[in-house]
Amino acid sequence: MTSSGEDNLIGRFFAPLAGPDGLGLKDDAARIACAPAHDLVITCDALVAGVHFFPEDPPDAIAAKALRVNLSDLAAKGARPRGFVLALALPVSSSGHEDWLASFCEGLRADIAAYDCALLGGDTVSTPGPLMVSITAFGLVPSGCMVARTGARADDLLYVSGTIGDGALGLALCLGKRQPFGGCEYLLERYLRPQPRLSLAAALLDHASGAMDISDGLVGDLTKMMRASGVSAEVDLAAVPLSHAAMAAGGALLPWRDVALTGGDDYEILASVPPAQAAAFESAAQQAGVAVTRIGRVVAGQGEPVFRDKDGTVVKFQRGSFSHF
Repeated sequence: MTSSGEDNLIGRFFAPLAGPDGLGLKDDAARIACAPAHDLVITCDALVAGVHFFPEDPPDAIAAKALRVNLSDLAAKGARPRGFVLALALPVSSSGHEDWLASFCEGLRADIAAYDCALLGGDTVSTPGPLMVSITAFGLVPSGCMVARTGARADDLLYVSGTIGDGALGLALCLGKRQPFGGCEYLLERYLRPQPRLSLAAALLDHASGAMDISDGLVGDLTKMMRASGVSAEVDLAAVPLSHAAMAAGGALLPWRDVALTGGDDYEILASVPPAQAAAFESAAQQAGVAVTRIGRVVAGQGEPVFRDKDGTVVKFQRGSFSHF
């Protein structure tokens, strides 16, 4: 480390990013003033080089992804971002920490401004292992109104935001499982820089019974949500929205549909909405500028969700989602 110490590193790179509640990063704690009649929503995700990103990925993209995956969790709960703390473990074997940190912090700076979510504090350490970035993010929702994944009920309609599978297909490209095709750059960008659907949070608060973000793959995450809610689901696979780039990948990345539906890195929102609220939810999402698509419905029972192809055939997947273990 070419810097004269941790305090110098924090003062140079991270203190300029801190919001008022971070107290200039001069203390061992932050102070969050919560709005009256609101609950504090807390989420934490850790990203490890070689697992969640490639060590050679641009530092600003690593920073953006680390923050955005947490903001995606807040969005799914209907929460407004309030701030975040950062733990960063830098490999002792690496050189050029200052240039890397400068780019990393520029990525954070841009997203802090874009999403109004300031740095509150954290820790910076060295490690003999790979680079690790862990962010804990805080958000606010009106008291008692957080949209939990346990809220889905039989007869609810199932929606997803955006398009599914772009991030997983982008990762497949990074791993070299590719032939040239149109849309490569779009899929790579979707993998590197997910888009948290924070503008959908109000629509979820007003109309959804349950929600979660799709981080580990639609098939597996839907199964988790239905299991947590004590129900099951029927899904029309032909209705699952795919980008033009994902469809172009069909001839280049095989088995591309399994990758798209189970690979993860979507960071889109899966929501259950009572039928009486469906039209209002769709209208609110449109006004928020977020595309939502109905892909199925919640059904009574506690069996595995049923996924049907366009001809009604039941489709089985070898795995439901990405898993660390």
